[in-house]
Amino acid sequence: MPTDPAGPALARPDDTELAALEGEPHRRYNALTGTWVLVSAGRTKRPWLGAQESSPAEEKPAHDPDCYLCPGNTRVTGAQNPAYEQTFVFTNDFAALRPDTSTTKLGDGALFRAEGTRGTCRVVCFSPRHDLTLAGMAPEEIRRVIDVWADQTDELGERYRWIQVFENRGAVMGASNPHPHGQIWASDTLPLEASEEDARQHEHVAEHGSRLLLDYAEAERGGPRVIRDQDGWLTLVPFWAAWPFETLLLPTSPASRLEDLDDAGRDGLAAALLDLNRRYDALFGLPFPFSMGWHQAPYRVSTDHWQLHAHFMPPLLRASVRKFMVGYELLSEPQRDLTPEEAAERLRDALA
Repeated sequence: MPTDPAGPALARPDDTELAALEGEPHRRYNALTGTWVLVSAGRTKRPWLGAQESSPAEEKPAHDPDCYLCPGNTRVTGAQNPAYEQTFVFTNDFAALRPDTSTTKLGDGALFRAEGTRGTCRVVCFSPRHDLTLAGMAPEEIRRVIDVWADQTDELGERYRWIQVFENRGAVMGASNPHPHGQIWASDTLPLEASEEDARQHEHVAEHGSRLLLDYAEAERGGPRVIRDQDGWLTLVPFWAAWPFETLLLPTSPASRLEDLDDAGRDGLAAALLDLNRRYDALFGLPFPFSMGWHQAPYRVSTDHWQLHAHFMPPLLRASVRKFMVGYELLSEPQRDLTPEEAAERLRDALA
């Protein structure tokens, strides 16, 4: 049993205790959101006659004249990209949030309510090269992306309450363009997932006097779900992971937002991002699709309870088999087909 100065309430379960449930259907509690996930190990052995994901696309050129994100090209709206040489940020031409939206509120009863919400959406091109992903970029190039994420968060936080930095990688995850890019959506309201995480972290500090995710990181270190623990960053498959190879990336010292990271923290993050992206690609020998996003402390509230972290949610269960969140998952609660411990082991071995 791992030692825990805070007491058994924060300790990681002994491996022998968890082994009793490893081959059995069981539920795991998500301490960050207050929800549960059903673990049904063994379902990966069932025959599969469902959808097969297509094989990786052909090799891409360094510059695609038809790509609306490449340097110098013209976008659908007629705007022309500059001949950028590093990162490039612009307001999304088809933004889901706008700064000039009406703030009209409809109704105040129990059943019917609606309200306008203001915000903005920006696109971040990671590199001028069309043929790269973070897995193919140098650490210093990834560091520049991190600096842009932090600067954009700081700027947008002056006006908006929630800043969502994210990347949809691959057509399987809905990426409309293969050029390496992510997005930043800012809104004046706190979304559902953020509200749940905010509440759980508040409750944890009130009860234990320490940050939930820092306690969680300390309890997990050296355990079977850890993939990498270096440079001040911990990469692991969380105990409550819902997606097959879902991972959580977090700093092991206090930091509420990306802008809080010093040079060493940002360099360590660049190394951690490069490592994880390469592990994903090596797992099945193909560019691994995923959605990833940073959860940072909301603005205009206390940040002492909030620990910066990133969620990576890849859908593939096998090289050509996608995990679908349907049926039971949509109507009851998330369900996964292999244990987080097995997923972590396979990701650890991916670069061996």
